[in-house]
Amino acid sequence: MTASRRTFAIISHPDAGKTTLTEKLLLQGGAIHLAGQVKARGQARRARSDWMKIEQQRGISVTSSVMTFERTDADGNTITFNLLDTPGHEDFSEDTYRTLTAVDSAIMVIDAAKGIEPQTRKLFEVCRLRSVPIITFVNKVDREGRACFDLLDEVADVLALDVCPMSWPVGMGGLFQGILDLKSGRVSRPEGGSKEFLGKVDEDVELPGEVAEEIELARAGYPEFDIEAYRGGDLTPVFFGSALKNFGVVELIDAIAKFAPPPRPQPTEAGPVDPGHKEVTGFIFKVQANMDPMHRDRIAFMRLVSGTFKRGMKLTPSGLGKPIAVHSPILFFAQDREIADSAEPGDIIGIPNHGTLRVGDTLSEKNQIRFTGLPNFAPEILRRVALKDPTKTKQLRKALDDLSEEGVIQVFYPEIGSQWIVGVVGQLQLDVLISRLEAEYKVEAMLEASPFDTARWIKGSDKALRDFADFNKMNLAKDRDGDPVFMAKSAWDVGYQQERNPDLTFSATKER
Repeated sequence: MTASRRTFAIISHPDAGKTTLTEKLLLQGGAIHLAGQVKARGQARRARSDWMKIEQQRGISVTSSVMTFERTDADGNTITFNLLDTPGHEDFSEDTYRTLTAVDSAIMVIDAAKGIEPQTRKLFEVCRLRSVPIITFVNKVDREGRACFDLLDEVADVLALDVCPMSWPVGMGGLFQGILDLKSGRVSRPEGGSKEFLGKVDEDVELPGEVAEEIELARAGYPEFDIEAYRGGDLTPVFFGSALKNFGVVELIDAIAKFAPPPRPQPTEAGPVDPGHKEVTGFIFKVQANMDPMHRDRIAFMRLVSGTFKRGMKLTPSGLGKPIAVHSPILFFAQDREIADSAEPGDIIGIPNHGTLRVGDTLSEKNQIRFTGLPNFAPEILRRVALKDPTKTKQLRKALDDLSEEGVIQVFYPEIGSQWIVGVVGQLQLDVLISRLEAEYKVEAMLEASPFDTARWIKGSDKALRDFADFNKMNLAKDRDGDPVFMAKSAWDVGYQQERNPDLTFSATKER
């Protein structure tokens, strides 16, 4: 069963076509039945996914979601695809990073007119840190774009990857005539009033002279596809297409089924855990609260790493120490949810809970394993939180704890002073914070300038920490776990304290 799982994400710069490609992949997999269901802004869509007020107002997605669908491959095998959608907005890199810890491969979407954009590069580097193999999809070739060779060379140069084109556009923009499969020589041609691909494939097509020359150069000038180089993160197969017009989507999903790795071993403190390990283990990479504000629900998303999970079994969260029975695990099929009776390595299950599960928690049968690699990052923006109604202090504390559990914000409680400080990676997270405080917790708050510029987790012996605290009480805080944090007024301040306190470490990351 494990060999039939493909758990992957789509990464791209905003507006490169990720949402449209997601929709077409789900359409091909039969998970949705009408084009437009993923990105529709109607009431039904909002009830299912765009539940957050700020998402409805701005028309953007600021949460990660999971979509599972099945498809039969060319050999008649049923492949289960777990597609983890990631926030496309550049301010959500931390949530996106955690999602990318839960996948085995990724599709990188590039706009044919724009090439590699900043967010694409940032997300690619995250994948590289974990050696996540990448399939590249050059989108929007039915519009005017850059020359294919320029795009391929840019991927190779900027990302330091070998590239292997698997398909080639027959013309671009107004001259677009279809997509050629370089291996089979078959051309998928436009058909119908909308020029959408509806299944017409020709062989032995006479290609325009310029295109024929390009294809010969492409076949001669790039390395052949090597599955080991791809799975090692050294080579990217490149597909050209148009998600909007449904060109190249079938070839893309076939490539994921054929080439993308099944569930991979995951790192722990004692070494990697293989999917074939019999004990049921997994880790929480995301927590989403209040998906239904009427019921104050909270769902923890668990990537199953090993073993066969059965509904009702007891697992012990590393952060809790006592076992919990998982009675109502959820599988996500596009917009629908189903109770999961069982799950295999690579699957993502949602576990309803009341705050007992947190991002970074390991769940296991014996509580002897701890997965690693899900860090918190030092915030880039710090703000003080001021209540408009001082009697709502208790509600604010609950809200900040909830939202920090989700990873939307980090919260710091100063040793001196009563105003709590929130830290975020990007500005949009502050807007999300204020919106959710009001909509979900009925708390009106303002954000004020903080006297601090950055934060660092500090570690050392008890004596070294006590000595440091004696002289720096005004600059010390605790995070929500109670760990000590140095609140610095500048990067220079951090360097100065590091020099003066060689027995302490000042870290910009904290692993959960």
